[in-house]
Amino acid sequence: HGRLTEKTDLIPEGVIRTDDERTHRYHYDSQHRLVHYTRTQYEEPLVESRYLYDPLGRRVAKRVWRRERDLTGWMSLSRKPQVTWYGWDGDRLTTIQNDRSRIQTIYQPGSFTPLIRVETATGELAKTQRRSLADALQQSGGEDGGSVVFPPVLVQMLDRLESEILADRVSEESRRWLASCGLTVEQMQNQMDPVYTPARKIHLYHCDHRGLPLALISTEGTTAWYAEYDEWGNLLNEENPHQLQQLIRLPGQQYDEESGLYYNRHRYYDPLQGRYITQDPIGLKGGWNFYQYPLNPISNIDPLGLETLKCIKPLHSMGGTGERSGPDIWGNPFYHQYLCVPDGKGDYTCGGQDQRGESKGDGLWGPGKASNDTKEAAGRCDLVETDNSCVENCLKGKFKEVRPRYSVLPDIFTPINLGLFKNCQDWSNDSLETCKMKCSGNNIGRFIRFVFTGVM
Repeated sequence: HGRLTEKTDLIPEGVIRTDDERTHRYHYDSQHRLVHYTRTQYEEPLVESRYLYDPLGRRVAKRVWRRERDLTGWMSLSRKPQVTWYGWDGDRLTTIQNDRSRIQTIYQPGSFTPLIRVETATGELAKTQRRSLADALQQSGGEDGGSVVFPPVLVQMLDRLESEILADRVSEESRRWLASCGLTVEQMQNQMDPVYTPARKIHLYHCDHRGLPLALISTEGTTAWYAEYDEWGNLLNEENPHQLQQLIRLPGQQYDEESGLYYNRHRYYDPLQGRYITQDPIGLKGGWNFYQYPLNPISNIDPLGLETLKCIKPLHSMGGTGERSGPDIWGNPFYHQYLCVPDGKGDYTCGGQDQRGESKGDGLWGPGKASNDTKEAAGRCDLVETDNSCVENCLKGKFKEVRPRYSVLPDIFTPINLGLFKNCQDWSNDSLETCKMKCSGNNIGRFIRFVFTGVM
């Protein structure tokens, strides 16, 4: 399957190779996901880790055993693993929690660039545990001061009332209900357990143009963490006087201390090599190099390990095999063209322009509709944009829009138009360029494009 299974640390030139080299071994499941990692020296285990994933393929937990001295004085792997849990918002990692702390990350809307880091000690989190209003009343609601069980509908009403009180927005409906019971909002509020606000460490991320964190700034305005990297995201220097755990690297990547790899949602990235350790899950559709990170990491990113594709296949009205209807050769203009972007679940969602197909004239000039396309059905897909969440979200919006009227004639025959008639090739080209301009902030270019194509 072309997966990295074993790696030995580089031995400097001129040094005799011995059995003290550190060897890394990688094990995968049937979905090509890394599930087990070991590092050994002198054939003795130094570190072992195992990884768990949810049905969407997102890593949700890891267990790490490290070499330590046991009660007898022997060095061996710890009996109890260090467990870390992960929480997600779509494809973005937002929460990292272990037995010491919980770290939450707030990102720029629609991107993988981190904005704010919030760290809360586990002991502080335990103090936030409190009874709900319904539980408090049930535990002391009996005539003799004992417990009582409320019907589910009453528990639901009390839960809603509690949420309204905490938000300081008690509805008129709730006030009328309380009044009918001879109660007030203040009386119910006095029955609620106090809300504890945990102490938190808050830092602001300072990132480069790609979204790679360079520094963490405290609420006092001081630099609490600082790092330098090479072009491929490999850490060269780190200043961390407060021992902060800052694991975010290039957009979409999280550093694993035990393996030295960067988890990249669908794959693992090796910063020392500037490549992935497993093949691209979309195969040849993502290019000839299955392990490639963007060739220009200074300007391009790949937060999901996937990319935006432009695909072609034969016209369904004309038939054909391969990429085109008729002779399957370059220059033949008879082909259907559409776009595909990552769907956030390890696959692609696609969109294009099609004719209505209800009358004979629709193929020449008539109502348009969204085409029914998939990446797998394509004759060929070409990379047109490295993973860019702004462009991808923009195109997903385009896929949902009502299509313009269909015309078999391309835009080159109508240099100035209102954008009311589009064939599949024009629609996909215009949609892609419009989204790229929108995400670049080139409003002047968008206006000029609108004048000549009718597309914003």
